[in-house]
Amino acid sequence: MATAVDLIDTEGVAALTMRRLGARLDVEAMSLYRYVNGREDLLEAVVDALVDTIEIPGPGQLQPIDGWQAFLQVLAHDVRRLALEHPAAFPLIATRHPAAPWLRPPLRSLRVVEAFLDGLRSRGFNDSQAVAAYRSFTSFLLGHLLLESAMQGADMSPAEEPLDEGDADLPNQDAELSLAEYPTLTRLRSALTEDHTEDEFEQALEHLLVRLDLELSQ
Repeated sequence: MATAVDLIDTEGVAALTMRRLGARLDVEAMSLYRYVNGREDLLEAVVDALVDTIEIPGPGQLQPIDGWQAFLQVLAHDVRRLALEHPAAFPLIATRHPAAPWLRPPLRSLRVVEAFLDGLRSRGFNDSQAVAAYRSFTSFLLGHLLLESAMQGADMSPAEEPLDEGDADLPNQDAELSLAEYPTLTRLRSALTEDHTEDEFEQALEHLLVRLDLELSQ
C-alpha cells in the first residue's frame, strides 16, 4: 500500500490506476486483482492505511490528568501531520463515504472514534458532551485541513464516478460494521447518528462572529 500512497503523493489521485500501480511495482496490472478487486477497493485501502496512522494520545504521551485541551491539541496536530505529509491524498480521506454515516472524516475509523470518545470521557465529558465534541472537532479539522491541502496543490475537483471493476466495493454504500470490540461506540451509536448539521453550522457561525467582534473591540 505504501507504493499506492507514494503514487498519489507524487502524481495525484487520478494517477492511481491498476495499470500505473502495476508499472510502479514492475508487475502486470492483472496480477493485482489477486489482492484487490479494482480501483475502488484500492482507493479504500489507501484511505484505511492513512487513517490507521492517526495516533490517539495514550499513556505514553498524555495522562488523563493532562486535561481534555491537551488531548485534543495533540490529536489535532497528528491529523494535521497526516494532511501535510499527504496533501494530495487527504481529500480522499475527507470526501469518500465512510463505512457508516456516523463515522465523520477525517476521524473515520472505529478504532479512532472509540479512542476519541473514551479519551474525552476519561477527562470529564459525559456521553452527550463527547458526541458533540466529536462533531465539532471533526468539522474544524475537515474545513481547515482541506483548505490547507488545497493551498499545497491538492486536486479538489469533484470525484469521478465510481469505477466498478470486477467485484470492487463501490463507495456510498453503508456497511454493516461489527462493533463487538467497541463498547463505547455500541452505546453511543444512536447519538452519533443524529443529524445536527444545521444547529452546528449556526453555532459555529455565531462563535466566529463573537470572535471577530472581540478582535474589533480591542
